[in-house]
Amino acid sequence: MNGLSRWLLASTLASCATLQAAESERCELVRLSDVGWTDITMTTTVARLVMSEIGYRTQVRRLTLPDTYRGLSEGHLDVFLGNWMPAQAELVQPLLDSGRIEKLNTNLPTVRYTLAVLTPGYEAGLKDFADIQRYKNELGGQIFGIEPGNEGNEMLKGMIRDNTFGLGGFSLVETSESGMLNHVERAQRLGKWAVFLGWEPHPMNERLKMNYLSGGDDYFGPNYGAAQVNTVARGNFSQQCPNLARLFRNMTFTITAENQLMSAVLEGNTNRRRVAKRWIEDNPQMIAAWLKGVTRYQGGPIDRAFDMPLAANN
Repeated sequence: MNGLSRWLLASTLASCATLQAAESERCELVRLSDVGWTDITMTTTVARLVMSEIGYRTQVRRLTLPDTYRGLSEGHLDVFLGNWMPAQAELVQPLLDSGRIEKLNTNLPTVRYTLAVLTPGYEAGLKDFADIQRYKNELGGQIFGIEPGNEGNEMLKGMIRDNTFGLGGFSLVETSESGMLNHVERAQRLGKWAVFLGWEPHPMNERLKMNYLSGGDDYFGPNYGAAQVNTVARGNFSQQCPNLARLFRNMTFTITAENQLMSAVLEGNTNRRRVAKRWIEDNPQMIAAWLKGVTRYQGGPIDRAFDMPLAANN
């Protein structure tokens, strides 16, 4: 019995005990956002494959973070697996409080997101947000962020604008996850310094000699930006699509799982669907836990094995 058959057999035992009424037609197509971060791209790809196998269609839109929350609040999107908190609180909390967006689950309970520095700078004394301004020359007056509109970028731009931590003379380089990593990896190869947005889980923590900076508690949260990642949905999603809501509430990841998914992509295997499918086949117990109490779209148990063609549902 191959890995895919094993997880489908396990999921049958978990799901067949609970059947439910069919969902509305609106639930059959699940619209998700991908903001371009490797971790969210891969968790979204895994979620799409699982949903496809239980009868749903999926559509992913590549959007900025502000456009993602706007789309959810206006009902143009259904689900987003990348709500990093507290970093995104200013952007999303009013929408959560008003019910225009609902939180379904914390899909990764312990993560980190704050500024980091390459180790040569850390060892020379750049260990805190307040230290950055003392090393402006070594840093070329630059801090590297990710895509425009990202909440981390916006916080850094506010610090620069308000001269917080003496950063008034710095510029923020807004690019993308891959663009930022290219800049920082080049700096590392050349023996130069760099301050940049860093987070974990992510293979950057293994590929780069880096350290996280203290002192950013008021912006990125305490304990070096300790955070959690939530799955959020458009308002009333769980009421209209209870079967899908149950799936997403069951769907949690681990740092190990996300590092496995991201590393396979960043180290050269760029077929994300193939990476996701292989991970699903290798983790039948986790998939079975996700499918506990979940049925196929329009009801009925998950009771047979089927293939997952890589070309489907693109």
